[in-house]
Amino acid sequence: MNKLVIVESPAKARTITKFLDKKFTVRASMGHVRDLPKSKIGIDLETGSFLPEYILSRDKTKVISELKKLAEKADDIILATDEDREGEAIAWHLLAALKIKKGEKKIERIVFHEITKSAIENALKNPRELDRKLIDAQQARRVLDRLVGYELSPLLWKKIRYGLSAGRVQSVAVRLIVEREREIEKFKPEEYWSIAANLETPRDAEFSAELSKIDSKKAEVHSKNEAEKIEMDLKNAEWQVQKVEKKERLRRPAPPFITSTLQAEAARKLGFSVKKTMMLAQRLYEGSDAEEGLITYMRTDSTNIASSAVTKARSVITRKFGKEFVPEKSRAFTKKTKGAQEAHEAIRPTDSARFPELLKDSLEKDVFRLYELIWQRFLACQMSDALLDQTGVDITAKDYIFRATGQIVKFAGWLAIYSRGYDSKEEEAKDSERLLPEIIENEILKLLELKSEQHFTKPPARYTEATLVKKLESEGIGRPSTYAPTISTVQNRGYIEKVDRSLKPTDTGCVVNDFLVKHFPKIVDYKFTAGMEGQLDEVAGGKLKWNEVIGSFYKPFHAEIETKTETIKKEDVVNEATDEVCDKCGKPMVVKLGRFGKFLSCSGYPDCKNAKPLDKKQEAAETELSAKIAGKKCPDCGKDLTVKRGRFGMFVGCSGYPDCKFIEKKMNSTGIKCPDCGKGELTEKFARKTKKKFWGCNAYPKCKFASWDEPQKQACECGGVVVLKRGKQEKLICLKCGKERKL
Repeated sequence: MNKLVIVESPAKARTITKFLDKKFTVRASMGHVRDLPKSKIGIDLETGSFLPEYILSRDKTKVISELKKLAEKADDIILATDEDREGEAIAWHLLAALKIKKGEKKIERIVFHEITKSAIENALKNPRELDRKLIDAQQARRVLDRLVGYELSPLLWKKIRYGLSAGRVQSVAVRLIVEREREIEKFKPEEYWSIAANLETPRDAEFSAELSKIDSKKAEVHSKNEAEKIEMDLKNAEWQVQKVEKKERLRRPAPPFITSTLQAEAARKLGFSVKKTMMLAQRLYEGSDAEEGLITYMRTDSTNIASSAVTKARSVITRKFGKEFVPEKSRAFTKKTKGAQEAHEAIRPTDSARFPELLKDSLEKDVFRLYELIWQRFLACQMSDALLDQTGVDITAKDYIFRATGQIVKFAGWLAIYSRGYDSKEEEAKDSERLLPEIIENEILKLLELKSEQHFTKPPARYTEATLVKKLESEGIGRPSTYAPTISTVQNRGYIEKVDRSLKPTDTGCVVNDFLVKHFPKIVDYKFTAGMEGQLDEVAGGKLKWNEVIGSFYKPFHAEIETKTETIKKEDVVNEATDEVCDKCGKPMVVKLGRFGKFLSCSGYPDCKNAKPLDKKQEAAETELSAKIAGKKCPDCGKDLTVKRGRFGMFVGCSGYPDCKFIEKKMNSTGIKCPDCGKGELTEKFARKTKKKFWGCNAYPKCKFASWDEPQKQACECGGVVVLKRGKQEKLICLKCGKERKL
């Protein structure tokens, strides 16, 4: 019998082929083969059935043609797409695209959580039919997102600017980021002072303690005067140990990875974006670089672990670390995140005996690093608790109490293999280990130095990709498969930009968010969006009908769209009144939203086309540049040159645009000779897609030297170019000899 197995990706197909005999032909569909049309909404709104009109994707014509030929020759067709809703829908679309009628061929659906020989063989022994409930849930999500996008986006075009778009989950993500940014803008830092004492025991051992209490109340020092007063008061004080507390503390390991925690930890420890983490995890799952898949399915919200995997892990831990590192009872974890479906296993290695060091030479660097992280986290979750000796010392000096804390690892347990990542240096410092010397109660200490230091309270941190995913998950918004595309979408749309790995809203993102919050509060409401996810889960569970869920949402939503189209005036949305007056015609200036952000414009437009940047520094720079080019003519058409603004800032162009498209190329030269060709100079440039700054040779394309690291005016002794490398620590490195220089 000839059997055709259809999966989504070629890598997955190649791996599965290794486990099957010659009667099986394994081919890839390259993902979804059908989708809604782009030219129209493609949903039946007239009858209220909300049935979608699917069409074959243009880029899948050749794939389907080949699969049809193979299907005609096959006796059995086995659909082996991923085991989530998306995979179920892909399998269903495949049957429709291949036009296979029921009873014409034997059709089987198989699912597996890992791509290993045993998992594939087990799946083939236990086929099932397509799960219509999962298909309906995925279809409901697709229809819902299409309705929101196709009805709300045209309204944004009319009332704000052409080309904008809105999405159900993406708009909520933007709202979170905008609200955090406004918290930061409103934040007023408050001054406070810390006072630390360097002390010495009678045995000549030094340690430090911080002011904890004043007159039995929590110490709060708000000014330099207060700090100096305390220092004066303590000048001749006697320092005595009041209390020494020692206690053992057990530290339990974290659960194995789920999608969100893997994304967060890979961002903290490896510096990976959410998108990159999922791309590398997909490769590990499909086994593109090994004999079989190296990890289990990576889109999951469950911390469940197969009993066979736990048994194997305990055996590996015993062999590698010893019996004392294995707890008496195996660990089980419960997931308490809002809306978690727990349909799969946690993310883990398919074989915990496959040590990372064995794969180092066969895997690419970043793929290896991610595998190592997953392997370490999984083994750690089945290891013994870490035992810490924690010490707290209270020291009295007059009416003041100073406190010193420290801890040592008495038994490493799971810490022998894994340590958690931190979102900030402050968080890491709080959790860091500090060993205290021997300190005895009631003994008198010698004060070596008293230090006071000024601090200011800090605003809440901007979201990173990792912390945004964590927030979305905690609110029950989105699902494991949606986090990465959601974050990519809001960045690609220009609503969010990355600033030093943090997410910051653009002017466009703020205006669109404010519009949606004011006029469509339900769309960006956290509880409503999470509730909609809950309803989709109920569709998947067979408790609700998908078109009824869509109907209950669409009817009031559509009515609201029609009302707002008539009542909202564009000038009320995009124009903000100011006190400034146009220096050309005397009319009031207003803040408008352009393609590249907000700017000042005359309210008399188009009669008066006076426009200025909002930023005063930018305005001054623009005025200075205008003065420099005054009277200069375009070399192409002879018209006046003028200062213009683009996405990379201001530039000089022809006033005759669009008839004449002359642009004066601006080279931000550093004056530093190119280290490759020695003829050109290094200039400041921007990458087209990421807009990230880099330095390249101005002799391009003859010389293609480029560096992300900033070149410095100072040269190395060897004559090479010195660059500033930014990371956890800034370094000056010579590109020629590699020597590190002092900052």
